[in-house]
Amino acid sequence: MITRIISLAIGGAVSLVALLLMNGGAPDTYVVPLVIGAVAAFFWPIVIGFFLARRARERQEARIQSEVERQLNQKNGR
Repeated sequence: MITRIISLAIGGAVSLVALLLMNGGAPDTYVVPLVIGAVAAFFWPIVIGFFLARRARERQEARIQSEVERQLNQKNGR
């Protein structure tokens, strides 16, 4: 968690320096995009992890359900 925050701060600082060197504009104009980018970079792994965990849980439930159906069919087929 701390490493993510530190890397976001370093990435934001490097992005700000790169923008200032390339465009030479005032730093105030870049603050909002940098903050939005930092927030998005912080939360996207959480969102992706949520969807991947949900997908894995659904697949596991489908495997369990198919195994139950197979065992019921096998039991009723005797």
